Amino acid sequence: MLSTPTRIPPLESGDHLSRAEFERRYEAMPDLKKAELVEGVVYMGSPLRVRSHGEPHANLLIWLGVYKISLPGLVLADNPTVRMDAKNELQPDIVLFVPGQQAMISEDDYIEGSPELIVEIAASSASLDLHEKKEVYRRNQVREYIVWRTLEGGLDWFTLQAGSYSSLEPDENGILKCATFPGLWLDRQALLNQQMTRVLEVLQQGIQSPEHSKFVQLVQQVPQEIKGEESNS
Repeated sequence: MLSTPTRIPPLESGDHLSRAEFERRYEAMPDLKKAELVEGVVYMGSPLRVRSHGEPHANLLIWLGVYKISLPGLVLADNPTVRMDAKNELQPDIVLFVPGQQAMISEDDYIEGSPELIVEIAASSASLDLHEKKEVYRRNQVREYIVWRTLEGGLDWFTLQAGSYSSLEPDENGILKCATFPGLWLDRQALLNQQMTRVLEVLQQGIQSPEHSKFVQLVQQVPQEIKGEESNS
């Protein structure tokens, strides 16, 4: 007797799945743009608005893209799948990392491990990004975590200190300076006001700083096979 082919069930919000089963169902839904597994629970993406998500997302990519250009060896990715641990396969809005440090690119072209910097665009402080996902990122030692709360007009920058997240405080000039990526400077108020010329002026000041020059030399010491894999991708 011929057996009937097993139909792969679709992903549904609230499903409790292993990471392997999550990937199996996700791959069977090629039209699905975004789904995440957070602490073993499936969360489905919703339609995205322009002012509250699309435009802020683009402005952050501009800021981080200029920084990436200044430092060969970094990987900047938009909405990549991140296999973080057995119960968490996330799709952050933006990630920035040095391959071979805390995260790597797998043979099937996904991120495995914990990128050094993750950015999420959230509607408000009540969102998943500032609760369950924040705890997952903390536990997996994501060093820097930025959340832009677009409907509340705020931006939180968390930095990992002794296993806990602390809010990054601006310097005397109101500039936020990343510890993990020296020279990655941000005028938070200018970003919130969409003053991108000012945002990029401050970033250029960071890129021209001595600490950034030292970091460039450090990143250039990443094993050549890692750089080779990146250049061939």
